[in-house]
Amino acid sequence: MIKPIKSKKFTLRPFRISDVGSIRKHANDKTVSRNLSSLPHPYTEKDARFWIGKQIELQRQKNPENIVFAIEIGNQVAGTIGLHKIKCGHKAELGFWLGREFWGGGIMTDAVKDVVNFGFKNLKLRRIYAGVFLSNKGSARVLEKNGFKLEGISKKEVKKDNKFIDAYIFAKVR
Repeated sequence: MIKPIKSKKFTLRPFRISDVGSIRKHANDKTVSRNLSSLPHPYTEKDARFWIGKQIELQRQKNPENIVFAIEIGNQVAGTIGLHKIKCGHKAELGFWLGREFWGGGIMTDAVKDVVNFGFKNLKLRRIYAGVFLSNKGSARVLEKNGFKLEGISKKEVKKDNKFIDAYIFAKVR
C-alpha cells in the first residue's frame, strides 16, 4: 500500500472508488487527452470506474509493476502521476497528467519532484524516463525543471487516432 505524500499545494495518495467523478471530469477534456497516449476521448464514467478499479487492485500487490498516485487538490482528484514498468533497483517510466484548470501553478513540477524522489529512495531506482509528444512543451518543461535530460526523439512512438506520433525521450539517472 502506498503512503500519501503531502505538500502545501496537493496530496499524492492512493485512489478510492469515490474519485470516479473528479477523474472523469478532468480526464474528459480533449486538450488533456491529446497529449496522452492511452487516454480516450470522450472519457466516460465507465472508463473512470474501470481504470480506478484497476489502480485499487494494483495498490494491493506486494511488488506492483505500476504505482500511480491521485493528485488531490481541495478534496478532488485533479490528475494522476505514476511510475510504470517498474524494475525495482533499476528503472521505471514516469507518466502524468493534470486537469487543465490546474495548469501553470507549478503543481506538476512539484509532483514530479516528489514521485522521482519516491522512486529513487523507496524503489532504489537508477533511471526514471518519460516520453513526451513533441507538441507537449509544458510537460517537457516540467521534466527539464526536475533535472531530466533529453536523450532523443523516438520516431512514431505512439499510434493515436490512426496517426503515428513522435516523442521526446527524457531521463534522469542517479
